Amino acid sequence: MDIRRTILWMIFSFSLLLLWNNWQVYQGQPSLFSLTPPAAEKAKTASAPTPAPHPSGSTTVPAGAAQNAPGGVGAPAALAAGQKVHVKTDVFDLTFDTLGAQLVQADLLGYRNQEATTGILPWFKGLMGKAPPKDAHGAMYLLNDQPGDMYVAQTGLVGAPAGATYPTHLTPFTLVGSGPVVKGNTTEVSFEATSDQVRVVKTFILTQGSYDIRVRNDIYNLGDQPIDPSLYLQLTRDGHEPSNTTGFYSTFTGAAVYSAEDKFQKVKFDEITKGKASYITQADNGWIGIVQHYFASAWVPKQGVVRTNQALALPDGLFAVRSIEAVGSIAPGAQKSVESQLWVGPQDQLAMSAVAPGLDVVVDYGWVTIIAKPMFKFMIWLHSLVGNWGWTIVLLTLLIKLVFYPLSAASYRSMAKMKLVSPRMQHLKEKFGDDKAKLNAAMMEMYRTEKINPLGGCLPMVVQIPVFIALYWVLLGSVEMRGAPWILWIHDLSVADPWFILPAFMMLTMFLQIKLNPTPPDPTQAKIMMIMPLVFGGMMFLFPAGLVLYWCVNNTVSIIQQRVIMRRLDREKAASASS
Repeated sequence: MDIRRTILWMIFSFSLLLLWNNWQVYQGQPSLFSLTPPAAEKAKTASAPTPAPHPSGSTTVPAGAAQNAPGGVGAPAALAAGQKVHVKTDVFDLTFDTLGAQLVQADLLGYRNQEATTGILPWFKGLMGKAPPKDAHGAMYLLNDQPGDMYVAQTGLVGAPAGATYPTHLTPFTLVGSGPVVKGNTTEVSFEATSDQVRVVKTFILTQGSYDIRVRNDIYNLGDQPIDPSLYLQLTRDGHEPSNTTGFYSTFTGAAVYSAEDKFQKVKFDEITKGKASYITQADNGWIGIVQHYFASAWVPKQGVVRTNQALALPDGLFAVRSIEAVGSIAPGAQKSVESQLWVGPQDQLAMSAVAPGLDVVVDYGWVTIIAKPMFKFMIWLHSLVGNWGWTIVLLTLLIKLVFYPLSAASYRSMAKMKLVSPRMQHLKEKFGDDKAKLNAAMMEMYRTEKINPLGGCLPMVVQIPVFIALYWVLLGSVEMRGAPWILWIHDLSVADPWFILPAFMMLTMFLQIKLNPTPPDPTQAKIMMIMPLVFGGMMFLFPAGLVLYWCVNNTVSIIQQRVIMRRLDREKAASASS
């Protein structure tokens, strides 16, 4: 009993610590577990950006091109702005800057900002000084070039000889022709620039209904000597968390590198700053990207071409992840084309897997991936039948409970038996007092007589834990939940319940479950068990409604199953007594 009491106290204390820490992070304060406050971390700058390596293996960019190396960018706000060019499709509203032909804004038309404007939640945030902005349901910019919200896609050439510079993302480009050209279901927009007898025509090809942008760099040698340039594909972002991020649950925001050799590698921004980032630096396959909750951007170079991957800390709290590949020698008057793909959009696993191997693993389920992947595919199938993600969650939870019913029944039967003998346990405790040896011996004898396994209520539940953890990550990471309604007041399953109805119902079901279980003989343990719903239920007030819906359904079905089994045991006991 002392061990159980200690474990309960540890769980309770740790839960309170996590609750307080998450509240501090939600309020913008540093985490209790962070050595560096977030604001200070963001304000850090690297002492000197790393220059791009020449394809020959040298890490020194010729002096004349140093200012044009991709790592040499300073504060983008300080750069002279170019002309802005807008291109719109059915899924995108993109903005290009002719300075470097950079993609500087990407409004995802199918997604909106998610700040709640009705219910108790906005009032609660306002009370805490976090009232929703006026454009709470405005444009959803994944890429942006505004101060404090910097996230852009860039390309350019390096490897120029001493005294020369090739076109980079800092070179002024001009729009080719009169603007975007529509060809069937595609839209093309091209930019061109010439520097030191090297002309680059950069073409972006957008397809209707797709977040996959094809990018072609046509490189022309206008000089009288061969050139040997390298092309870099780069994503530059500041270290801020995306909007609507909460400390009450954790999702990854940072760079990512994928290769067939080392698979999916997360690269945290703070690891880049400290020079501790670990990832594959050379490969002939894979992709580089930046990942955040629900969305991702990624450069996918042509597979089979050797490239160098780099993740860098830049001045002004910016970070860059890039891939550099040798174009090869280009003779005077000759031209070469380098094609790549740029994904800018939601973490749509089906669509991303069609773009490049491993691109879909940006939805990272960790150690439960082997369970979570099939579960997600099953959810997609269920949704095709019911057409509503809320009811899909309900149906999936019911099916999981049905599959695990034999284990759950064994667990509930064991707990029900424990509850039936709890008066006898209390009697034994009073009888033997502080003589724990005799008390434990008497209890073990009672367990043998009544055929009760003291761990019978725990072991079947342990088997189910990986499945429920997998379901948790599937619901948390599925962009399909974003903006998906359920019924009545639940208009978006990916944000918190604006009226706190589901969290309150979850707390109620947790109380009912505790009442159905045997009361711990130790009064302290009993009090802790009664406080648990307040702690865990309180943490759910700012969790996505889809997750809370799952717990509510799970708890409700568990209560029904437990009541059925307890009544069955009561009937068996009555029949045994009458015979």
